[in-house]
Amino acid sequence: MSGPLDGIKILDASAIVSGPLATMLLADQGADVIKLEPTDVGDTLRLSPFARGGMTSFYANCNRNKRAIAVNLASEDGLAIALKLVAESDVFVQNWRPGAADRLGLGDEALRRINPDLIYCSISGYGPDGPYSQRRVYDPIIQGLSGHTAVQVNPEVPIPDLVRNIVADKSSAYTAAQAITAALFARERGAGGQHIDIPMIDASLAFFWPDGMLAHTFAGDDKPSGLALYEVYKLSQTSDGHLIYFAATDKEMHGLFRALGHPEWAEDPRFGVAASRSNIDNAVALGEKIAEAMLGQTTDALLARMLEEDVPVGPVLSLDEVFNDPQVEHNNAILEFDHPTAGRYHQARPAARFAKTAQEPKRRMPPLHGEHTEEVLRELGYGEAELEQLRGDNTILIPD
Repeated sequence: MSGPLDGIKILDASAIVSGPLATMLLADQGADVIKLEPTDVGDTLRLSPFARGGMTSFYANCNRNKRAIAVNLASEDGLAIALKLVAESDVFVQNWRPGAADRLGLGDEALRRINPDLIYCSISGYGPDGPYSQRRVYDPIIQGLSGHTAVQVNPEVPIPDLVRNIVADKSSAYTAAQAITAALFARERGAGGQHIDIPMIDASLAFFWPDGMLAHTFAGDDKPSGLALYEVYKLSQTSDGHLIYFAATDKEMHGLFRALGHPEWAEDPRFGVAASRSNIDNAVALGEKIAEAMLGQTTDALLARMLEEDVPVGPVLSLDEVFNDPQVEHNNAILEFDHPTAGRYHQARPAARFAKTAQEPKRRMPPLHGEHTEEVLRELGYGEAELEQLRGDNTILIPD
């Protein structure tokens, strides 16, 4: 077995990140994922920057372990190819705007007539209906609507900001991957096929909620108050750089006091116990003292002392430095591959470690546009003459 999902076949008609990343996670876990792309330029990520040898880094980071075919779904013959693939698939994934799948003839009802046991996953920005359902959407728009942007506030520059990576798309992808595996498990127990709807706004809000909405969880006039996590998450400046520490318990905070050379703060009734530190005035006063103490010491010296006192702390690594971090190296968390056209490249290792059904991130390289069109169509029974005809009328792309 080459992963826990070995034997599962997925037809992935999605593009950009939310769908492709979800299906890559499933492909890493052994599923046979066939990526269905248009014949013109394919997935838009193929046009992103950082490109070499016909491959972009963005596309590669969301599409390893897949086979790629290029088909014109607007043609009758192209739709027929997709329907033949659906007939033998376990899962179909699309992230088109609501209504587009039905117009193409690839909506849930149409596909279920062909394959009643199909798991059909629709990812959209806002859901299948509602006031925003037909709006075009990208990750930063969802960030603004789900609370992420509101809490990205540096006290020194008190204006909201974006999370500088696609947190909404990625949280939607992980939600989709988990939901698909849950639906497959339910099908094994007799539930049959089903439709999964995943609005990005819902997935992003659910991802944000556990810590982002602490002050908005309890309702009513008597709701409790305190400091939200985003108010205490911050970089701490040293004399020559920055550190990130997070002391949550009394034991950790007392260790921080000792590391800073001020063990007496543990005896101060304002700072010694968590209940006192939760008072806003006390928290501000302590924050000022800690900031002043840290500014008088170097990053390396403080890091060493904090680690000695068992304070949760770490440096701010540059992207280049991440590769050489001792724990990252020990975990073999960054893998190196050799693509036949793009050359050497790096990927993050799949985080889950399966004891008996190991994932194989090196099973397939990220595919070139239409790289597996001929291979997949021959598996469907298409012969040489049919392939030539489909290629000649631009129904399919078979690269030279």
